[in-house]
Amino acid sequence: MSELKQLNRELLNSDFIFPKDLTVGKKNRYPVRVLQFGEGNFLRAFVDWMIDVLNSHDLFFGSISTVQPIDRGLVKLINEQDGLYTQFARGIQNGKVTEEKRLITSVKECINPYTNWIDVVSVIKQPEVRFIFSNTTEAGIAYKPEPLHSEKCQETFPAKLTSLLYERYKCFDGNNNKGFIIIPCELIAENGKTLKKYVLKYAEDWKLDKGFKAWIENANYFLSTLVDRIVPGYPANEVERIQDELGYNDKLIDTSEIFHLFVIECPEKLSAELLFTDAGLNVVWTDDMTPYRTQKVRFLNGAHTANVLGAFLGGLDTVGEMMDDEVFGKLVKHIVFNEIMPSLDMDKDIMMSYAGSVLERFKNPFIRHELISISLNSVSKWKVRVMPSLLDYCERNESLPKGIAFSLAALIAFYKGKKVEGKFLGERNEKNYLINDNSDVIDFFDEVWNSGKIDYKDIVEQILGNIDFWDQDLTQIDGLTEFVTSALKNIMVNGVISAIDKCQIM
Repeated sequence: MSELKQLNRELLNSDFIFPKDLTVGKKNRYPVRVLQFGEGNFLRAFVDWMIDVLNSHDLFFGSISTVQPIDRGLVKLINEQDGLYTQFARGIQNGKVTEEKRLITSVKECINPYTNWIDVVSVIKQPEVRFIFSNTTEAGIAYKPEPLHSEKCQETFPAKLTSLLYERYKCFDGNNNKGFIIIPCELIAENGKTLKKYVLKYAEDWKLDKGFKAWIENANYFLSTLVDRIVPGYPANEVERIQDELGYNDKLIDTSEIFHLFVIECPEKLSAELLFTDAGLNVVWTDDMTPYRTQKVRFLNGAHTANVLGAFLGGLDTVGEMMDDEVFGKLVKHIVFNEIMPSLDMDKDIMMSYAGSVLERFKNPFIRHELISISLNSVSKWKVRVMPSLLDYCERNESLPKGIAFSLAALIAFYKGKKVEGKFLGERNEKNYLINDNSDVIDFFDEVWNSGKIDYKDIVEQILGNIDFWDQDLTQIDGLTEFVTSALKNIMVNGVISAIDKCQIM
């Protein structure tokens, strides 16, 4: 069976016979037109897939250089396969089972900026590069003071971007025709505006010349976006069968649902530079993405984040198992219809329709979405995706949404861990699981849980009162500290299932 690096040569020479149900991307290797921060499952099944579709329709003629945003990732695997990988979308469409397999050829390379920063700088200076995409998780678009390093990688993503934009500005003497269309895909409100704000802040910190700041303002577009596609990623439990069907080995197979939605808030003229809709892609160009974002973040992402940690602690491993479970299936529906929906001032029929579609997508029998993979950076996710529903529900109803409040207790229980050989590990059913989050979050939970005798109320007060986490003191919400404390104690003593019953959520 062929390896993909070998297959790339065969692909270019048209020597390999592919399965009939596999779509193969454009065989031409176009010049790099996209610099992308993030090489994970989501961007490869979303942006990289879309660019591949555009190329196949002769609507783009460009390839992608990806940058690993942290010091560990998929650089080695991506480059070993010459950027090739298989995107496998599956689901129910118009009542029929639908599967789409595509060999993605749009990715040229992946660069580790921590070891090869000069290569990233080289890409940013290429005149054909016009677009910058990113998905560095909700925690990625952040500001933290740091000095400018001209010859090595900055720490935060906005600082990296500022440094690279400055290199571009100098390379082309501030030519306004050499700016970028910058399209962040992180799931935070006004992601484009926020990223631009931090770029300008670093420019100010580093005392870069006024001409550069003017170039940022006049030559570059920072577009706010909303992305929507469930991407479980590598199908470890069925990879052998899939590779047998494909006829080649692929260590980067990326699975997703069929559904996709990309909402981009921008001036109308920019849509002519990325002809997504001409290629039949579900992309919305709009001057106001607020209603799209609110609906998606609250229902789809919020339902995920509010339920997966509790379900995982309850012994379940996938979203499908969670939806089929007698207790957690009911809890998901309760939170969606009785807590998230009453927190919103939107058309009820539209909300009912969208919420119903979300639950159907969660039940997609072809998607094995691991709960532990969704747990990445759960603190920042809970703040963005769930906390607004908590606050709005409390304001509208003058009472606590118990399911959402319980999710906060489950989060605290999930983050009970210990550092072992550089990893922060929790324990479930006498087996360890990896808790993945920013180092400051890990350090905080490590100190809270391991500083001495366990006092549940004290633990809850410290976490709810951490303004760095929530941008406010959640202990000020009437009854929240008491409820979360009781729920947390019940989880730790009696287990999640018993705790749900004792807390009388449903």
